Amino acid sequence: MFDNLFRNITPITKNIIILNVIVFILANTVFPQAYEYLVAYFPLAPEFKSWQIITHMFMHDGILHIVFNMFVLASFGPLLERFLGDKKYILLYFLSGIGAFLLQNLWIYYKYISSGENVNIVLLGASGAIFGVVAAFTALYPDVEIRMLFVPFPLKAKVLFIITMLGSLYSGVSGTGGNTAYFAHIGGALVGYILIKFWGRNRYRIN
Repeated sequence: MFDNLFRNITPITKNIIILNVIVFILANTVFPQAYEYLVAYFPLAPEFKSWQIITHMFMHDGILHIVFNMFVLASFGPLLERFLGDKKYILLYFLSGIGAFLLQNLWIYYKYISSGENVNIVLLGASGAIFGVVAAFTALYPDVEIRMLFVPFPLKAKVLFIITMLGSLYSGVSGTGGNTAYFAHIGGALVGYILIKFWGRNRYRIN
């Protein structure tokens, strides 16, 4: 299964995965300071730097975090990359990551900062950008059946996506999700969905 998955991977998706892996290895070996400079702090925090809006997408908190994210990207990215082409695919990926950053920090402001709490929350990981990819894939292929580990039957992409979004919303609002940035997932998904719908309506004019 894994051999077939990575044999059919497309160039942009492959390069994004390679870059994530390289950054992860360097950050956990020769450049541990990367976690101080490249994760995304709240924009009003003194540690925040403008480049963190992009660099946080390449930082991961442990091997399971990066393996899961890259597996999902390798599963959904290639079909979307072939449909959109290089430029739009790259644009969707990074705009989704930025959307994830914005919505997560709006939630942090609403939940903590506006009430005067002094929090030092950081955002890291490719999940927001990847949720944009998954959302766009689902909008294009809503009835594709997907098999999940520990689920004995396939689920349509649209059903699985709705369940995931509702779960993210509940976990984010209730605070039961631990350190996971659930509103980043929602923000990335919203951007990916909006972009694919916009490009679909304007496909011939844009191309």
